[in-house]
Amino acid sequence: MDVILGGFEALREYIALHVLTCLIPAFLLAGGIVTFISRETIIGYLGAAARKLTSFPLAAGGSFFVAACSCTVIPVSSGIYYGGAGVGAAFILLWVAPAANILALVYTGSILGGEMVAARLISALVMSFVVGAVMAYAFRREESNRISTLQMAKGKLMGKKELGLLILLVLWLLAPNYIITQGPYWQKVIVWAVGLAVVASYTWKIIDVERTKTWLRESWWFVRIIFPLLLVGVFIVGIIGELLPQEWIETWLGGAGLRQSFLATMLGAISYFATMTEAPFVDTLIGLGMGKGPALALLLTGPGISLPNWIAIARVFGVRKALVYVPTIIILGTLVGWIAGYIID
Repeated sequence: MDVILGGFEALREYIALHVLTCLIPAFLLAGGIVTFISRETIIGYLGAAARKLTSFPLAAGGSFFVAACSCTVIPVSSGIYYGGAGVGAAFILLWVAPAANILALVYTGSILGGEMVAARLISALVMSFVVGAVMAYAFRREESNRISTLQMAKGKLMGKKELGLLILLVLWLLAPNYIITQGPYWQKVIVWAVGLAVVASYTWKIIDVERTKTWLRESWWFVRIIFPLLLVGVFIVGIIGELLPQEWIETWLGGAGLRQSFLATMLGAISYFATMTEAPFVDTLIGLGMGKGPALALLLTGPGISLPNWIAIARVFGVRKALVYVPTIIILGTLVGWIAGYIID
């Protein structure tokens, strides 16, 4: 009964703390990207045919400003992918935004110090380019077919009105976490509610009714495809958390070996961490004897991927992409933690 209650408690906490202020703006932003940004624009900068030396750094750099957890970022990443972005650029955003956004880096520095921040930033950047290259190479034939299909699309560039709406959606997504970094959750809800009022007013006065309906339909597509799977995944994570004894962590995560780094990576890969919650958790484990290398691996994979994330990626991007992406992150996280452990310690 305690194990089942652990699953329901994780579900309750997830719905209470993340659905309102994180997922709703993220789903609307994803629908807005598909609706308002022309495919030609996305293809030109982030498409499969774009130069990787340009599209990969652009995707990684932009991701630092998206404070999102592993689940919240999926609608945004899938939005640009189905809007015409290459699979490499889309999965770079999928990785960097939760693993190393600016908000998480600043918070990590305040708790764990500048050394861990630098290690986390450099590691996330290196991993992002490897992930982008792996995904682009693994699905190069599929991308070639997408290029020929997408290039036939005709359309106008995004107008200033639509650009203004997307900027407001991004600000609405970021504002609760950027403005309220500490304090009770209801303060974030107030910031969220103010953002909702601004977005709704702007949409009502500026955006055409038919375009608004199309936008909401696209957003709803992301909701019905992704949201149920997130709930199932979070419930399973809660059960795993009840079954995983603390003594196991203390015994198996100390030191700087390859085994410790792999176990820390796997712990992060199946757990769910909202952005910034990983730093105090890792700080506690370090105090119990966890090595800094495994700690870095957990800092990266904890918010970067999760069991709900696996399920949703398979649903939205396809099982084959999930089967390439998730093992790639686990392997890279293990190697980064192993190498960094010896360097930092």
